[in-house]
Amino acid sequence: MGKLPSGSTPAITAPSQRIIRWLQTLTIEQRVLTGFSLVFVGILIISSISYHNTNGLLRNSGLDGRSHALIQLLGSIDVAMGEAEGTHRRYLVTGEPAYLEAYKRVIAQKPTFTTYLNELTQDSPEQQRRAGELNRLMERQASAESKAITHVQERGIQSVRKMALEGAGRRELDGIHQIISEMDAYERQALKRRVIESAASTRHTIMLLAVGAGLQLVLLASVYYLIRHDITERRRVAGELQRRGELLEAANKELEAFSYSVSHDLRAPLRHIDGYAALLRKTVDQSLNEKAARYLQTISDAAKQMGQLIDDLLVFSRMGRQDMLQTTVNMDQLIKGILSDLRLDLHGRQISWTIASLPEVKGDPSMLRQVFMNLLTNALKFTSTKPMASIEIGVGPPSSDEVVVYVRDNGVGFDMQYAPKLFGVFQRLHRADEFEGTGIGLANVRRIVHRHGGRTWADGIPDKGATFYVALPRGGIKG
Repeated sequence: MGKLPSGSTPAITAPSQRIIRWLQTLTIEQRVLTGFSLVFVGILIISSISYHNTNGLLRNSGLDGRSHALIQLLGSIDVAMGEAEGTHRRYLVTGEPAYLEAYKRVIAQKPTFTTYLNELTQDSPEQQRRAGELNRLMERQASAESKAITHVQERGIQSVRKMALEGAGRRELDGIHQIISEMDAYERQALKRRVIESAASTRHTIMLLAVGAGLQLVLLASVYYLIRHDITERRRVAGELQRRGELLEAANKELEAFSYSVSHDLRAPLRHIDGYAALLRKTVDQSLNEKAARYLQTISDAAKQMGQLIDDLLVFSRMGRQDMLQTTVNMDQLIKGILSDLRLDLHGRQISWTIASLPEVKGDPSMLRQVFMNLLTNALKFTSTKPMASIEIGVGPPSSDEVVVYVRDNGVGFDMQYAPKLFGVFQRLHRADEFEGTGIGLANVRRIVHRHGGRTWADGIPDKGATFYVALPRGGIKG
């Protein structure tokens, strides 16, 4: 046999390769569903063809049984009609009543033969035509023999001696033998043809089942290979993600520890800067000009600002490491307590408060207090330029999964294109000389809410106010 060219693959593998490439474009669920759907369709097709072939075999088997019965009947008719002719001739020769009785017994079977013959040939027009001719010949034989018997009874044996020697129905009996021979040969040929058809159908069915089973095995093997490959890849990716998650968690812990350490270590130098600046001012206060005094004040303010920034950074770092409690928090009491603590900030302000009846939530009370303290402080700060501030604390549309509480104000607002920056660390949308702050408050809000398994977002319009939303899961802390 010739060898395949180098680098080529057998043509029979091309369909399998195309199937594998197509299956690779599907998800694992689609691959399983497609694979077993194709297997099911294949089984249906094979079952349908096998059922058809089996029906053919059963039909041929039934026809074979009918053919054997017809061949046996034809033999019985041939023998019976020959016996009838023989006993009739003996009666004509001897006149013995015993031969006549034997003849009548044979002739009495003829209606049964006729009925059975018509039943066995009803599915074959060719055989039914021959059966009709055979019935007519049997009737003619019986009629001729009946006339001879009547002639003997009226005129005596001598009057039918010539007829007895020749046979009254001899010509019809020869025709009967001929037709029976034709019917027998036709039926045996039909039997042979059906045997060949049944053998071929059986071979085809076996080949079809073998090919179908092979294709199903190939298809199932392909699906199994792809599923196994996909599962292996998923395990690898899951392992890689777990490893990276562990590295990220370790890096976050190191970063938080570093942030806490650096922030804590910076506090002492800042206190020294602020303290020595105050001592310098007190020592040389009389000799300082206005410009030098402003410089010292700037140094002191910057140190205090840096100290506040460090304090906020320490709080932010602590929020990531602090253990969480889970209990039922009464939001109405929480908001009342916060407003009581902010009463000094409210002094001298014209503020219209709208506070809805707030639901109870599951969470850490101290952390949630920090969230709404930051949100209300923000609202007070960014409405300070308004002669009449309006602050609303309300509840979002009811949901089966979460509780949404919002804080809305009519302050300076913000442009929505900067919304992604709002909850970032050190992110500010206004200058420090416009509104004080370090840019860590909202970052703390988001961090605390995320640790509760919730989410935060905000809407705003410049000069028309802002709304900050906090969504907390009804079932309590998830993360």
